[in-house]
Amino acid sequence: MNLISNFLAADVPTFSLQQLIQDQLGLSRGPVLTMVYGVFLCAAVFLPAVSLVAMFSIWWERKVAGHMQSRLGPNRVGPIGLLQSLADGAKLILKEDLIPTSADHFLYRLAPYLAFAPAFAVFLALPFGPSFCFEPMLNVGVFWILAMLSVEVMGVILAGWASNNKWSIYGAMREACQMVSYEIPLGISILVAVMAAGTLNMVELGHMQGGGIHTWLIYKNPFVFAAFFVFFVASLASNKRAPFDLPESESELVAGFHTEYSGLRFSFFFFAEYAAMFVVGGIQAALFLGGWNDPFGIIGYFNHHLNASYAADPGLNTAIPVLILNCVAAGIFVSKAMGIVFVQMWIRWTVPRPRIDQVLYACVKVLLPMSMILLLCGAIWQLVVPDHGGIPWVDYQPWDFVAWANVGLASLITQVVLALVGITAFSAVVGWVLYSAATGRGHKMRLTDPTDINEGTENLVKA
Repeated sequence: MNLISNFLAADVPTFSLQQLIQDQLGLSRGPVLTMVYGVFLCAAVFLPAVSLVAMFSIWWERKVAGHMQSRLGPNRVGPIGLLQSLADGAKLILKEDLIPTSADHFLYRLAPYLAFAPAFAVFLALPFGPSFCFEPMLNVGVFWILAMLSVEVMGVILAGWASNNKWSIYGAMREACQMVSYEIPLGISILVAVMAAGTLNMVELGHMQGGGIHTWLIYKNPFVFAAFFVFFVASLASNKRAPFDLPESESELVAGFHTEYSGLRFSFFFFAEYAAMFVVGGIQAALFLGGWNDPFGIIGYFNHHLNASYAADPGLNTAIPVLILNCVAAGIFVSKAMGIVFVQMWIRWTVPRPRIDQVLYACVKVLLPMSMILLLCGAIWQLVVPDHGGIPWVDYQPWDFVAWANVGLASLITQVVLALVGITAFSAVVGWVLYSAATGRGHKMRLTDPTDINEGTENLVKA
């Protein structure tokens, strides 16, 4: 099924940001202009975005950890400690960059950049909006993201090996075991969703899920629903996130693979980890959770009509509503990805770390068989149960359940029931978090604001 062909056949084209800019400036397409546009977008948009996501996530995790442990977290540098990551960055830049004498100097220097570069490259394939994607016609976008994320493990292994430190080597070998093991259920769970969608293009996946929450891919069938959770667990191991943080494992390996690193190179590993956390959340949002679309199908509806208006009159008056719509869509996409990041932080400060044999057992004996069963059952479902294909608002009316029932009643019932289950579970979790946050403020903090220095001195003298 070629969904882009169907989209174009309906006379409702989709436009990239580059095309919108070219139309407004009256520029013609060419390789030089495309290269300049790509360099500018990477330097002015994606690189600051990756840095901002990493810095905010570092502050946010410390805040989440503080509140879960009945303390305040960062609260000194900037409002509610928001500038703490900048202060830490300045400190790391000023720290001496040490290299062990017995280390492999070339590989030691290369490892941090090899860990950070793939996480940055993945941002280029994430669909932040209908027109906010670096390469909207990348028909292997899902594979591109998986390929880039798999390169990151090479940076971790090189860092541990090149440090010539036994604790670092232990951490690197643990990461190799985790990645080799968990890449398989991770990829198979993605195949379950891709098989249900019929495309690897990330932008196409977003258009397919624009009819409302019941058209999101996670509710396509029960096996995609289960594959979402398999992917989430496998992604924790892929990102070295707790409880699968054995490559670092401070209580056992000092700091694991980056024990010998200091200064700016040390910060690159943290930037890579938090950027990869957002990327994994973005993959789950784009592949399972509707991408940039809202639960009511409003973005998909207006995108359909605004694109039609722009195609008829490609002027500034029609381009501005398209850009506003894409900004709103990008906000929705980022919110979904950051929601996944919050769950990863929540798990880190809640679940204890297992042993390495338990980590491998969970993969080989649990997740791998489960993912293979989901793949087989998902394929059978595709053959047996008729589905309403196409793009909502273009090929069919997503809220016309009567017409949908005539095409595939079983598919309609399945998607609506799974959507109701998902809404109920999500509402319960959000209500739980809000209730805990509201009632927790009445509890006494273990670490409150420190007293004035003069008052502290008087207390010390009295003691």
